[in-house]
Amino acid sequence: MIWSAAADRREVETVRVQPAPVGSRIRYPVGRYPKLVSPDGSVHEVRSILNERKPIRFGDYVWNDGGVPKGPAWIRVDLARQTMSVFRAGHEIGSAVILFGTDGKPTPSGVFPVLAKAETHRSSLYDAEMPFMLRLTGDGVAIHASNVRQGSATHGCVGIPEGFARLVFAEMRRGDEVVIMPESGNGAPGRS
Repeated sequence: MIWSAAADRREVETVRVQPAPVGSRIRYPVGRYPKLVSPDGSVHEVRSILNERKPIRFGDYVWNDGGVPKGPAWIRVDLARQTMSVFRAGHEIGSAVILFGTDGKPTPSGVFPVLAKAETHRSSLYDAEMPFMLRLTGDGVAIHASNVRQGSATHGCVGIPEGFARLVFAEMRRGDEVVIMPESGNGAPGRS
């Protein structure tokens, strides 16, 4: 099959998104919030996570911010589990399977601020489209929309489904935190 951007957009529009009805989250009791520790030692409390009833597959994502208050947003990328979660005010509001770098060009772990945002961006290094780009490093590592499929990888970036990328792009601001856990890191609380 010959790849085309138009075909890719049609595929993204028909991706199976698991709707997350209101009340479909696991809420933790006040004072007993799990804590996620970042590679730099900083800690985030988690008030609730999405209650995903089935594993999500490549190209799928879940998004539910219903009933979640306004507040600071941050992202946790778990390279070991090949997932990304978006949190707002301590509540997980989105989750997706991701693509990330290979041994030749790995995705760095650490804590990064969103340095820049661009709805449409083209990589000058790889001559590739990077829609809904959130730049994390000065040397080009970013989160951006990709054709997320099993067996694929990036050149160090975090690739996410286009529909999810659009939502993440709207949620995040310059300076917001992105935590990338190393491939040997631990997953989010309540996940197995």
